[in-house]
Amino acid sequence: MVQKKRKISILGTGNVGATIAYTLVNQGVCSEIVLVDINKAKAEGEALDLTQCAASVPSVKVWNGEYEDVAGSDIVVVTFGMARKPGQTRLDLAKINIGILQSVMPNVAKIAPNAIYVIVSNPVDVLTYATIKCTGLPVNQVIGTGTLLDSNRLSKSVADYCGVDVHNVNSFVLGEHGDACMSPWSLCTISGLPVKEYAKRFMGVEESVLNDELENIYTGMVKAGAKVIAAKGATFYAIAASTVQLIKAICADTDTILPLSTVLNGEYGANNLCMGVPCVVGGNGFKKIVELPLTEEEQKLFAEKIASLDATYEALEIRK
Repeated sequence: MVQKKRKISILGTGNVGATIAYTLVNQGVCSEIVLVDINKAKAEGEALDLTQCAASVPSVKVWNGEYEDVAGSDIVVVTFGMARKPGQTRLDLAKINIGILQSVMPNVAKIAPNAIYVIVSNPVDVLTYATIKCTGLPVNQVIGTGTLLDSNRLSKSVADYCGVDVHNVNSFVLGEHGDACMSPWSLCTISGLPVKEYAKRFMGVEESVLNDELENIYTGMVKAGAKVIAAKGATFYAIAASTVQLIKAICADTDTILPLSTVLNGEYGANNLCMGVPCVVGGNGFKKIVELPLTEEEQKLFAEKIASLDATYEALEIRK
């Protein structure tokens, strides 16, 4: 049940934006949803389709509008941008989507200066940083979905491996939503027990093969998105569910810790870039970064991932 009137605007009504809207409607998260897209017919069609769910879902007003209609939003979800084409490099895609974002977001931020902005478009870490820079919005108001989806994928894979419910697993993926990420296995637990201890004690896994098996789980997580894309052309259910998980944490204002993209200034050894790290989020958006204790080996690996992401920022020249 909606406890408070909340307006959520979604910029971009492709597969991801439309599925986020559908998930919000079904879960009764807000009282109003505005869909905005350069393809006005698509936005209108999605809004009309969603309004026809009215008799079966919690009450919510859904309509399509222009950027000006984002005014008064509590949360603005950014999903627009180009999808990666065959043969296109990640850097080339990033340059295109940064350009699109920089042409749109400064004006949107003026229309809805008090909203919390949830960045979903890829590359999410770079676009989160670009949004903060081009709009001048406070850091607490701009949050990228970061490695939330990656962490959720990892938790499901670990749950399948251990034969337990996914809600018994606590795991984090840190770094880039992409190749420059890592999983600190020392912090992955099954109902409070470190996953390595659980595997050895309750599953009889030998120490000699455990690290390889965990590495296979990590590799599978990294390739999970590409596997879905190869099979059906796009990923949108899981990222939509993860995005709504973040939106619900903001609306609940319960200081939830989630692996999200925000600006780091020394934390984990990273400076002046956005990437996925555990963050406390509440009703006013981002609150603080949680620095988790990593092993010496994990710190070294994470430093390598940060250096790789830092090189991407340098190549894109967005810190100037």
